[in-house]
Amino acid sequence: MKHKNDQTVPIVLTNGQGRVYNCGTMTAIFKADENETSAKYSISEWWLAPNSDGPGPHAHEENDEVFYVLEGTVSFLVGDQWIDADKGTFLRIPAKTTHDFKNKTGNKAGALNFFIPGGFERNMPSIVKWFEDNK
Repeated sequence: MKHKNDQTVPIVLTNGQGRVYNCGTMTAIFKADENETSAKYSISEWWLAPNSDGPGPHAHEENDEVFYVLEGTVSFLVGDQWIDADKGTFLRIPAKTTHDFKNKTGNKAGALNFFIPGGFERNMPSIVKWFEDNK
């Protein structure tokens, strides 16, 4: 239903649809990115296999992030504190805040992510390559 670079057409994606990036035990599925949103935001799902690490601690200089836990329990590092976030938990992580996420449980876990403003997806090919080479 969506045509690339056309912000006027609604996007309708069913479960699992989107641009999929495999990052070791973590999978990202981008639902909308700068091409569909005029770079205002990017929206993606991040799925973690049981007992798996996420991207590692990092911060974004100019981008806020919002996470909403879709399934399971995702452990988030926010600043210097780890928070175990169950399904339905909402987190806003301001720019320049160190953060990370991982799955410490024996079940699959996932979170919806809003990256504001958009453009994070430009990093995905190099992130996938890093996981292929290092994990």
